[in-house]
Amino acid sequence: MSLPSTDDIIDDISFFDDWEDKYKYIIDLGKSLPEFDDAWRTPERLVKGCQSSVWIQPSSQQDERYGEVLTFSVDSDAIIVRGLLGLVLAAYDQKTPQQILDFDISNYFSELDLERHLSPTRGNGLRSIVGRIQNIAQAAA
Repeated sequence: MSLPSTDDIIDDISFFDDWEDKYKYIIDLGKSLPEFDDAWRTPERLVKGCQSSVWIQPSSQQDERYGEVLTFSVDSDAIIVRGLLGLVLAAYDQKTPQQILDFDISNYFSELDLERHLSPTRGNGLRSIVGRIQNIAQAAA
């Protein structure tokens, strides 16, 4: 199953009036993520700076139009964090390294009004996840 676009997510979340419904949407997004291979649950794939355990497995493939695109398999032991990973993947999965580096993730999170509704530790973890993916893209660029 493919994730909705960032624009679709912004539209969908803006439809809900309260954050309880928005959280349910985000959790459902996390439930739609593909299964994560248990063999990838290794220390080198673990994102440092997250209160919950978060693993990222990058890979690349050739795209006819764009050349090399990066794809990410992700998982977390926390359901809300899996949902946040879904939000991040909507922005970064199946994009070129340059598209990842050029994407204004801060503006995306601002449009979702996200960070204001996360605990400081969740916000720090989210920044760590974004930083890891951006470092992977930088290395591939």
